[in-house]
Amino acid sequence: MSNEFANDDMVTDNGDVDDLVEQGLELISAILEGQSFQTIESRIKAGAPLWAQDSDGMSALHAAALRQDQEMVQFLIAEGAVWNAVDNLHNTAGDVALSLNDETCYKIIRDAGIRSGMTSVVFPDPLITTCILILELLLSLLSTRQVPSESPLSLVLKATDETPAGSTDAFLSSRLRFTQDEHGQDICLLALENDEVGVMMGWERDIMSQTVEKLCSDHPNLDHGLKILNVGFGLGIIDSLFQDLPTRPSQHVIIEPHPDVLKHMKARGWYDRPGVTILEGKWQDFVESEEILNVGGFDIIYTDTFSEDYQALRKFFEHVPDILSGPESRFSFFHGLGATNPLFYDVYTHVSELHLADVGIDIAWSDVDVFEGVDCRWGQTREYFAVRNYHLPVGTMHMY
Repeated sequence: MSNEFANDDMVTDNGDVDDLVEQGLELISAILEGQSFQTIESRIKAGAPLWAQDSDGMSALHAAALRQDQEMVQFLIAEGAVWNAVDNLHNTAGDVALSLNDETCYKIIRDAGIRSGMTSVVFPDPLITTCILILELLLSLLSTRQVPSESPLSLVLKATDETPAGSTDAFLSSRLRFTQDEHGQDICLLALENDEVGVMMGWERDIMSQTVEKLCSDHPNLDHGLKILNVGFGLGIIDSLFQDLPTRPSQHVIIEPHPDVLKHMKARGWYDRPGVTILEGKWQDFVESEEILNVGGFDIIYTDTFSEDYQALRKFFEHVPDILSGPESRFSFFHGLGATNPLFYDVYTHVSELHLADVGIDIAWSDVDVFEGVDCRWGQTREYFAVRNYHLPVGTMHMY
């Protein structure tokens, strides 16, 4: 059992789940009532679990954030409170602090997420209703007795999304549909059992346009034709923008694994474009191949892979310095993980910056307002980006 939980030793095979839940609910009430720090501390030492959530999904950390009790928030985090547990409205304690303009509490919770992201697996789906960090504890409880369906403990959340939207293998065997929405925007849709998910949609064009501008406009090799690597074609928005540069890229390598996207690319003539090389497969199949290494390093690298999680993106980060051509080269990626929740998005922003720094890449961020001037982005598809400001990353190699 993880040492991350201060009162794990209070849980035994014969522990009474209902009593634990009741202690947890009493702890939440005590915090909401503003009982003394010593009283709260004694309840936790007596075994009140920090993972408990009431019928609204409120946890002890949510309650402390609601009261804007900075000392209590810090204490609960130190005792092992789950920073990214969400209530029934999918709000974390950090979201509560943010809604109250409580910057101090928000940063305490956010920084706990950053520390977690630097030391453990970070899961991308912001609809997670109970943090995976308590899964081992809950499974231990569930293995010893039946938990009533109405108990907060029944809200155990699966660790991974095995649908085509969250599994690369499932995604590559799924069918995609290229069409236009009611506003004439090109969209690429993935059909799920009772839903459709936008793999890529026309509203992303402004993000891609500003990304290309920041990556390429003042690059010293622009007039000679840049060497560009893009991982993930989608609708081809960013690749078309690369092709429309004042000087066409001297080499433009596109890695794309999905058979329906490859068919779409053939129909649009991408296989016949001068200087364009299309590698059919996953980036893992090619990142150390002759097709990549023989380029001699890329001036620009961009990646946007649907269905891969942050751990896959982090592994790609590790290869970036080896396939950039030098200090003047630039790297960017579609920063969309956690983007249906402001706290998760903020955590991913900081964690990715730290992980890139570890491999020798410095990141500069700029914001793109994705709401401005867009009347309807989603149509009938599931929303996958809900925060107002897209954080646009541009990375360069460390200068020593």
